[in-house]
Amino acid sequence: MNANHHAYHLNAAPRTEFNRSSLRRLRQNGRVPAVIYGAETENLAVHVDVKELLQVVRTGRSEFFDLEVEGGPVLPALIKDIQQQNGKIVHVDFQQVTKNKPIRVKMPVHLVGTAKGTKVGGVLQIQETELEVEGLPDILPASLDIDISSLDAGGKLLAGDVRLPDGVVLHSQADELLASIVLPRAADADAARNAGEEPAEGAGE
Repeated sequence: MNANHHAYHLNAAPRTEFNRSSLRRLRQNGRVPAVIYGAETENLAVHVDVKELLQVVRTGRSEFFDLEVEGGPVLPALIKDIQQQNGKIVHVDFQQVTKNKPIRVKMPVHLVGTAKGTKVGGVLQIQETELEVEGLPDILPASLDIDISSLDAGGKLLAGDVRLPDGVVLHSQADELLASIVLPRAADADAARNAGEEPAEGAGE
């Protein structure tokens, strides 16, 4: 698991115009309209530099960073939501965080290791790459690394199987499927023959 660090700093400027033409001008000038949702303050409309924003985005959705608003304080924040069109970010929501207040985030899940089942012909199928969790900012990891080396053919990894740090609570459904090892039909037929069974009709075709 990766610990959170305030390694990135993002500058923001207040936004005073809200019509479509002003939003279009911002984007043409390399700026992205945004809203900061405050934990202890009112929501604030701002805009940020797209290149600086992309550096923060690459760290992960649950990575905290320092968000400095022009003429205002430096706020610990994270990315709450991103809107894209044609592969470009057109709007972003930030969430201000406080150390003593739990927050709910969608945390990236990284599968590490080679699943045991893939060594006997199984295919790894990834169904979900994020988990929704809640905890205090200081104990939330930036991402979850899950070792799948023991996952055998036919095995499943569910959200409830993931071990979370103390104090972090799972909000995704416990039976939500994250990944599984599926045997192709031909492999199923071979396994049946090796066991002295007749393969199911159509298997291996």
